[in-house]
Amino acid sequence: MAEIIQAEGKQKGGKKKAKKFSTHIDMTPMVDLMCLLITFFMLTTAFAKPKAMEITMPEKDDKENKIAPKIEADRTINILVSGNDKIYYYFGLADPKQPLPQLISSNYSKDGIRKMLLQRNILVFKAVKELRDKVIRGDEVMADSTLTRKVKELKKTVDPKAPIILIKADEKAKYKNLVDIIDEMAICTVANYAVVDINDLEKAMINGTAVSTPAVK
Repeated sequence: MAEIIQAEGKQKGGKKKAKKFSTHIDMTPMVDLMCLLITFFMLTTAFAKPKAMEITMPEKDDKENKIAPKIEADRTINILVSGNDKIYYYFGLADPKQPLPQLISSNYSKDGIRKMLLQRNILVFKAVKELRDKVIRGDEVMADSTLTRKVKELKKTVDPKAPIILIKADEKAKYKNLVDIIDEMAICTVANYAVVDINDLEKAMINGTAVSTPAVK
């Protein structure tokens, strides 16, 4: 607040001096305002949840002779991410001693890789969507943490044949491409997926130079 102080006097000859004004700024209300702002920012910072993307990576073990876990071939989908926003996938496992699986070219649209993932993971997707719709409508009331826990349980129990996705990116792929495909995992509620290294055979499959050499019986 500002206070105006008027000073008056008389000059010689009985003439009044011109009024002089001086201002004084009261900073007390500003201190109150700063306290309110500090409290506001402290509360908003505490309530703001950081956004993080969950990525499933293979476990690192320093033991030399550890046997790698077996993956069911009929559940496995390999997604190969390459440069120029190109993405491919194939079913099963690629073995150079066996006929190579068909490599299918796709894209990041809803009619591309997402459509394939939804078809393979339809049971889990419907179960999770139904639960979330009930919570939105108010048919079921639960905390966010409880909903997250139940969604994880549904992903594990609804479909014992749910797909296992192996995401592999070559040296031409961009970071954005990897983020996009992981987003598709969340959209399609895929529970079992991991980011692993691409091998030389899969690189050759992308380049069209892969050749299988079946073992002689």
